[in-house]
Amino acid sequence: MTTTAVPATSTTTEVVGFDQVTKTYGTVRAVDGLSLRLHPGETVALLGPNGAGKSTTLDLLLGLKQPDSGSVTVFGTSPREAIVAGRVGAMLQSGGLMDEVTVAELVKLSCSLHPRPYPVSDVLARAGITQIADRKVNKLSGGQAQRVRFALATAGDSDLIILDEPTTGMDVSARQAFWATMREQADQGRTVLFATHYLEEADAIADRILVLHRGRLLADGTAAEIKARAGARRISFDLEGTVDEDALRALPHLTSVTVSPSGSDRTVRIQSADADATVHALYRLGVYPRNLEVTGLGLEQAFVAITEAEEAKQS
Repeated sequence: MTTTAVPATSTTTEVVGFDQVTKTYGTVRAVDGLSLRLHPGETVALLGPNGAGKSTTLDLLLGLKQPDSGSVTVFGTSPREAIVAGRVGAMLQSGGLMDEVTVAELVKLSCSLHPRPYPVSDVLARAGITQIADRKVNKLSGGQAQRVRFALATAGDSDLIILDEPTTGMDVSARQAFWATMREQADQGRTVLFATHYLEEADAIADRILVLHRGRLLADGTAAEIKARAGARRISFDLEGTVDEDALRALPHLTSVTVSPSGSDRTVRIQSADADATVHALYRLGVYPRNLEVTGLGLEQAFVAITEAEEAKQS
């Protein structure tokens, strides 16, 4: 494979700018006063429950929809101007692939349309689809189709790559190879923005995480910062014999508790907003836990805690 070119120098250090952007559909406010900035070389995960506004945000970024108020800029211009200039590559869930053409023919077409195309052979190799280049697109598996979509998104030397649920349908090895390729893209100065339901991918891959909820930005930071913001820790331990679950549920600062049977023992898992106080109270009950562990929340638990707290405020 030939060496990829370095992305064209931007006239601004800001790749993406959302300024108080709002988009509504009837009575539903899909994006609600959203403001954010993306910068060169960042790998950014966009997280949120279903209906959070992720897809609408990406559509606004790609110029597929127009905001009701506020502004969206890409490299200091409109999304359409940035796309026409070849500065944006996108891999979306929506929209099918052309049938009755081969993978190679479709990739060749995409390369021919890009202002700064890569050689077709390089694009096929980068996406891991060289071996299926002669296969008809409508004969592909779900994972293979996803890799073809990735090839189309990276057919040319774009500075911003947008990915919507990119690894859906891929097996573990394909997912690992995909993210290794995307890390190379970021290392070359490109900005990668991806929406995903695989929170372990966001935790492992993203330099920065954006959490959307009902169209608003709830959290913006590294995975470690998002976890810390949740303000809770996990406590797990084993107990022999019977367990007074009511006493456990009365421990201070709990946000959740589960007790799982395991032979004559019970495994207790607690989530606490003040782990030190909870453990001290546990010992005061006369309970002597075995295999006691106190750990921070994983990204998934932190994500749930942040979004549930927001739901509670709005209910």
